[in-house]
Amino acid sequence: MRVVGFDPGLRITGFGVVEKNGKGLEVVSAGVIRVREQQDLSLRLKEIYQGVKQVLDENHCDQVAVEELYSHYKHPRTAILMGHARGMIFLAAAELGLPVTSYSARRIKQTLTGTGSAHKMQVQRSIQAQLCLLKLPEPADVADALAVALCHLNRAEKDLRSY
Repeated sequence: MRVVGFDPGLRITGFGVVEKNGKGLEVVSAGVIRVREQQDLSLRLKEIYQGVKQVLDENHCDQVAVEELYSHYKHPRTAILMGHARGMIFLAAAELGLPVTSYSARRIKQTLTGTGSAHKMQVQRSIQAQLCLLKLPEPADVADALAVALCHLNRAEKDLRSY
Protein backbone atom coordinates (compact mmCIF):
# COMPACT_ATOMS: atom_id res chain seq x y z
CA MET A 1 0.00 0.00 0.00
CA ARG A 2 1.30 3.45 -0.93
CA VAL A 3 0.04 6.43 1.05
CA VAL A 4 0.75 10.12 0.66
CA GLY A 5 0.42 12.32 3.71
CA PHE A 6 -0.11 16.06 3.38
CA ASP A 7 0.51 18.88 5.83
CA PRO A 8 -1.59 21.64 4.21
CA GLY A 9 -0.49 25.26 4.18
CA LEU A 10 -1.08 28.35 2.08
CA ARG A 11 2.65 29.09 1.76
CA ILE A 12 4.14 25.62 2.15
CA THR A 13 2.35 22.29 1.85
CA GLY A 14 4.43 19.34 2.95
CA PHE A 15 4.03 15.88 1.44
CA GLY A 16 5.43 12.47 2.23
CA VAL A 17 4.82 9.30 0.24
CA VAL A 18 5.35 6.12 2.25
CA GLU A 19 4.97 2.58 0.98
CA LYS A 20 4.37 -0.51 3.07
CA ASN A 21 5.75 -3.56 1.30
CA GLY A 22 7.21 -6.94 2.20
CA LYS A 23 10.39 -5.28 3.46
CA GLY A 24 8.57 -2.87 5.77
CA LEU A 25 8.11 0.88 5.38
CA GLU A 26 9.90 2.95 2.78
CA VAL A 27 9.90 6.66 1.92
CA VAL A 28 9.17 6.90 -1.79
CA SER A 29 9.13 10.68 -2.03
CA ALA A 30 8.95 13.68 0.28
CA GLY A 31 9.13 17.43 -0.13
CA VAL A 32 7.21 20.65 -0.14
CA ILE A 33 4.94 22.54 -2.49
CA ARG A 34 5.86 26.22 -2.18
CA VAL A 35 3.65 29.02 -3.43
CA ARG A 36 4.37 32.71 -3.75
CA GLU A 37 2.53 34.38 -0.89
CA GLN A 38 2.45 37.77 -2.63
CA GLN A 39 -0.04 36.34 -5.12
CA ASP A 40 -3.79 36.56 -4.96
CA LEU A 41 -5.38 33.71 -2.95
CA SER A 42 -6.94 32.18 -6.07
CA LEU A 43 -3.54 31.89 -7.76
CA ARG A 44 -1.95 30.38 -4.64
CA LEU A 45 -4.73 27.78 -4.47
CA LYS A 46 -4.22 26.96 -8.14
CA GLU A 47 -0.50 26.38 -7.48
CA ILE A 48 -1.27 24.17 -4.48
CA TYR A 49 -3.74 22.16 -6.54
CA GLN A 50 -1.25 21.74 -9.39
CA GLY A 51 1.50 20.71 -6.97
CA VAL A 52 -0.72 18.16 -5.23
CA LYS A 53 -1.88 16.79 -8.57
CA GLN A 54 1.74 16.41 -9.67
CA VAL A 55 2.66 14.54 -6.46
CA LEU A 56 -0.31 12.21 -6.90
CA ASP A 57 0.36 11.65 -10.61
CA GLU A 58 4.09 10.94 -10.16
CA ASN A 59 3.79 8.63 -7.15
CA HIS A 60 0.78 6.42 -8.01
CA CYS A 61 -0.61 6.51 -4.48
CA ASP A 62 -3.39 4.25 -3.26
CA GLN A 63 -4.65 6.51 -0.49
CA VAL A 64 -4.33 10.06 0.79
CA ALA A 65 -4.06 11.17 4.41
CA VAL A 66 -4.25 14.77 5.52
CA GLU A 67 -3.95 16.58 8.81
CA GLU A 68 -7.21 17.98 10.15
CA LEU A 69 -7.62 21.66 10.78
CA TYR A 70 -6.80 23.01 14.17
CA SER A 71 -7.97 26.46 15.11
CA HIS A 72 -7.28 28.46 18.18
CA TYR A 73 -10.31 30.49 19.16
CA LYS A 74 -8.23 33.68 18.93
CA HIS A 75 -7.34 32.97 15.28
CA PRO A 76 -10.38 31.52 13.47
CA ARG A 77 -9.32 33.14 10.19
CA THR A 78 -6.27 30.87 10.07
CA ALA A 79 -8.47 27.75 10.06
CA ILE A 80 -10.67 29.18 7.34
CA LEU A 81 -7.68 29.93 5.12
CA MET A 82 -6.09 26.54 5.81
CA GLY A 83 -9.38 24.94 4.80
CA HIS A 84 -8.82 26.31 1.32
CA ALA A 85 -5.49 24.45 1.03
CA ARG A 86 -7.09 21.26 2.31
CA GLY A 87 -9.83 21.66 -0.27
CA MET A 88 -7.27 21.59 -3.08
CA ILE A 89 -5.88 18.31 -1.71
CA PHE A 90 -9.37 16.79 -1.50
CA LEU A 91 -10.21 17.96 -5.03
CA ALA A 92 -7.04 16.54 -6.59
CA ALA A 93 -7.56 13.21 -4.79
CA ALA A 94 -11.24 13.04 -5.77
CA GLU A 95 -10.40 13.57 -9.43
CA LEU A 96 -8.22 10.46 -9.28
CA GLY A 97 -10.75 8.49 -7.24
CA LEU A 98 -8.43 8.27 -4.24
CA PRO A 99 -9.88 7.97 -0.74
CA VAL A 100 -8.87 10.71 1.71
CA THR A 101 -8.68 10.27 5.48
CA SER A 102 -8.16 13.11 7.95
CA TYR A 103 -6.38 12.81 11.28
CA SER A 104 -6.17 15.26 14.14
CA ALA A 105 -2.72 16.28 15.35
CA ARG A 106 -3.51 14.57 18.65
CA ARG A 107 -4.40 11.28 16.90
CA ILE A 108 -1.19 11.42 14.83
CA LYS A 109 0.95 11.97 17.92
CA GLN A 110 -0.89 9.25 19.84
CA THR A 111 -0.44 6.74 17.02
CA LEU A 112 3.25 7.45 16.48
CA THR A 113 4.48 7.99 20.03
CA GLY A 114 1.83 6.59 22.35
CA THR A 115 0.87 10.00 23.72
CA GLY A 116 -1.34 12.64 22.16
CA SER A 117 0.63 15.42 23.81
CA ALA A 118 4.03 14.45 22.37
CA HIS A 119 6.44 17.21 21.42
CA LYS A 120 7.61 17.72 17.84
CA MET A 121 11.01 16.19 18.62
CA GLN A 122 9.38 12.99 19.94
CA VAL A 123 7.32 12.73 16.77
CA GLN A 124 10.36 13.33 14.57
CA ARG A 125 12.37 10.66 16.40
CA SER A 126 9.49 8.21 16.01
CA ILE A 127 9.34 8.94 12.27
CA GLN A 128 13.11 8.50 12.03
CA ALA A 129 12.94 5.13 13.82
CA GLN A 130 9.93 3.75 11.92
CA LEU A 131 11.34 4.73 8.53
CA CYS A 132 14.97 3.86 9.39
CA LEU A 133 16.14 7.34 8.42
CA LEU A 134 19.75 8.32 9.05
CA LYS A 135 18.72 11.78 10.28
CA LEU A 136 15.62 13.51 11.56
CA PRO A 137 13.12 14.41 8.83
CA GLU A 138 13.25 18.07 7.88
CA PRO A 139 11.83 20.62 7.28
CA ALA A 140 8.91 20.52 9.72
CA ASP A 141 6.36 20.48 6.87
CA VAL A 142 7.87 17.26 5.49
CA ALA A 143 8.13 15.71 8.96
CA ASP A 144 4.46 16.49 9.60
CA ALA A 145 3.42 15.03 6.24
CA LEU A 146 5.41 11.83 6.87
CA ALA A 147 3.77 11.63 10.31
CA VAL A 148 0.31 11.80 8.72
CA ALA A 149 1.20 9.04 6.24
CA LEU A 150 2.66 6.84 8.98
CA CYS A 151 -0.38 7.41 11.17
CA HIS A 152 -2.61 6.25 8.34
CA LEU A 153 -0.52 3.14 7.65
CA ASN A 154 -0.36 2.28 11.35
CA ARG A 155 -4.11 2.77 11.78
CA ALA A 156 -4.86 0.68 8.66
CA GLU A 157 -2.66 -2.14 9.95
CA LYS A 158 -4.32 -1.99 13.37
CA ASP A 159 -7.77 -2.10 11.74
CA LEU A 160 -6.79 -5.17 9.70
CA ARG A 161 -5.54 -6.97 12.82
CA SER A 162 -8.82 -6.36 14.62
CA TYR A 163 -10.77 -8.46 12.10
